[in-house]
Amino acid sequence: MAEPTDWGELYRGNATALAELVRGLTPDQLDAPVPASPAWTTHEVVAHLAGGAADSVTGRMDGAPAPEWTARHVGERRHLPVDDLVEELLSHQGAVIVSAVGNPRPAIVWDIAVHHADLREAFGLGAPPEPLWRPVLDAVAPMMLGPIDRAVAEVAPYELFRGLFSRRSRTQMLAWGLPLTSEQLDGICVFGPRDDDQPMP
Repeated sequence: MAEPTDWGELYRGNATALAELVRGLTPDQLDAPVPASPAWTTHEVVAHLAGGAADSVTGRMDGAPAPEWTARHVGERRHLPVDDLVEELLSHQGAVIVSAVGNPRPAIVWDIAVHHADLREAFGLGAPPEPLWRPVLDAVAPMMLGPIDRAVAEVAPYELFRGLFSRRSRTQMLAWGLPLTSEQLDGICVFGPRDDDQPMP
């Protein structure tokens, strides 16, 4: 039997890698749009992640995970320097890690893994290291795929991870060449299907 995923360490790994990535970006890169996000810049993606961590620790979860909840993170922190946002994110990681213990669906961990990949793709940096996203795929795939799990066996795992979290367009997912209809592919996207092609490693 496989060992259970240490979601806390997965969160720490993504938070640490994301902080290192963001601290090395130029002002223009921080203002650049992140294609997979809801029209956010890099700075705003970090604002969301910092806000989500703060809310999870303080219990300010009214409306989560609706767009209004995530938009509040961005609105409240848009004026803050990105270094302050990174410090806020990292300052809460201990409490977030504790909260992830024994949680079979730690949304906050999945969220940072997905957004870490968003930022790397936005800047052409390739996929994050596999240990930072593969456990999320392994947890989410059985819930989203159901009886069509065998049909996607030939899809590259990273591409499936991105597709499941609505980070690939209908066209990009149809290019997988699976014996599935467009409607079936739409149904496996956590946040619903999208029409805009996304950057790919």
